[in-house]
Amino acid sequence: MPEILQKTFLGNTIAAYGIALLNMGVGVAIAHFLQHILLRRLQRWTQRTTSPLDDQLIRIIKRPILWLLYLGFCYLSLQNLTLYPTVNQLLTVVGVISATLLLLQLASSVAEYSLRIYGHLHRHQPNIRQSLNALIPAVRVVLWAVGIIFILDNLGFDISAVVTGLGIGGVAIALASQGILQDLFSYFSILLDRPFEIGDFIIVGDMAGTVDQIGIKTTRLQSLDGEQLILANTDLTASRIQNFQRMAQRRIAFNLGVAYETNNAQLKQIPQIIRTAIEEIPQVSFDRAHFSGFGDFSLNYEVVYRVHTSDYMVYRDAQQTMNLAIKEQFDQAGIEFAYPTQVLYVNQSPLATD
Repeated sequence: MPEILQKTFLGNTIAAYGIALLNMGVGVAIAHFLQHILLRRLQRWTQRTTSPLDDQLIRIIKRPILWLLYLGFCYLSLQNLTLYPTVNQLLTVVGVISATLLLLQLASSVAEYSLRIYGHLHRHQPNIRQSLNALIPAVRVVLWAVGIIFILDNLGFDISAVVTGLGIGGVAIALASQGILQDLFSYFSILLDRPFEIGDFIIVGDMAGTVDQIGIKTTRLQSLDGEQLILANTDLTASRIQNFQRMAQRRIAFNLGVAYETNNAQLKQIPQIIRTAIEEIPQVSFDRAHFSGFGDFSLNYEVVYRVHTSDYMVYRDAQQTMNLAIKEQFDQAGIEFAYPTQVLYVNQSPLATD
């Protein structure tokens, strides 16, 4: 029996092949044992949570990690064998490609899982699903591009020449589709930086509307008049945007004028009248009211108040209620609002007599 084990076949003894197979079997058993321990710990962790995403994580990592362990133990088992250069090179190529593909699958799945977790945590935001749907394919493309370059480099290809060729082709494509690429990059800039979201009311230059859709090339707004405004993403990222949706409160300043015939007692009474009119309105707080100066035909007051909501209709209703209350109080106090007037002084000389 020992003589049979010492016989040589393809450069290795049968005993060496037996030891390699035994190591592979032990490696497979260890891989299953490690998988069992890992999965059991993960299952204990997922039982403490109610989210289905935890169970999805186990399904994601289970298969790639198991096969990576298989490859690792097989590689270690074959190290004691003397193989022909061609066979050794072939096994190396297969091992590198297999390991890289498994790692790419694992990395892509974990990255997608992380983005899904982020989307689950921010699910109250209406455009988060759209952002994820755009980012996930981009992440996959980047990971697979890196993986392919890694495989080519390990297979002996001149990566610098390949990258140079891709660079020249990329420059040509970029020049041919410069506008589209600019809008595409602007689209990702909007999704990542989030200067506005779907449902926000924004003003861009002389255009205003509610964000209805954020596309790869254009963003669509629904204007107050009802028509749809279509803006290029590049124009949006290069413009100053006013986003009223994120405004916690409004600060309103306005002026009113009273006639010059108003006496001092009435002038002193006006700030209190305005304050009382403002403080009776819900969601509105008084800031200040001052006699600010002398106009051409009026005594001017500057009034500032705050509306504790971003709702435009609440602000307009508050302003209307305030105006009616001030007008009523001024009528009761005998205070007249100023209006443009012009006084002419005529110097009338006596008529000449004969």
